Amino acid sequence: MQIPRKIMSKATLQTQLHYYLEQHPKEKETVNQVIQFMRLYDRCFDHDNWYGHFTGSAWIVDQTRDWVLMTNHRQLDMWLQLGGHADGNIDLLAVALKEAREESGLTKFNVLSEQIFDLDIHQIPVFNEIPSHLHFDIRFIIETKHDDKNILVSDESHDVAWVHKSDVRKKNSEESIARMLKKMERRYS
Repeated sequence: MQIPRKIMSKATLQTQLHYYLEQHPKEKETVNQVIQFMRLYDRCFDHDNWYGHFTGSAWIVDQTRDWVLMTNHRQLDMWLQLGGHADGNIDLLAVALKEAREESGLTKFNVLSEQIFDLDIHQIPVFNEIPSHLHFDIRFIIETKHDDKNILVSDESHDVAWVHKSDVRKKNSEESIARMLKKMERRYS
């Protein structure tokens, strides 16, 4: 029987950020920027807040923890974890799960932890009529069955594929990807 999870609120997100900081004190500057952003911007979960907005992402692994499900994002033209805009939803774990389903076509996920797995602030470049802005990305670790035949590629992606953990950095060498790999191997292997 699966225990029902608590729905996230601004207060629980702030509590989770403080817990995350206790676990990852080297990321203090980033955590403090996220907390300050949440305090200063009432509409921090809204997609049309052009300073920046929250996004929810899923670092999706298979049961062996040897494979990571990644998307080749169409707009950014790079391999990333699955995720997307909160669109007003404060429950960023629910956002991450929704985006994982929409972007992969897979439907059965096991949340390995409701605590924040990773967080990142990154600049999104100008695209069509959308100005450059910040994404305050809250990431969760999620598990699913390694299933190639049921993966669907959404319009937001060039491709979605399982990538062996030894090849993830070849697909994307950014520091935040390396950080998630290290956290996965340290805590979930």
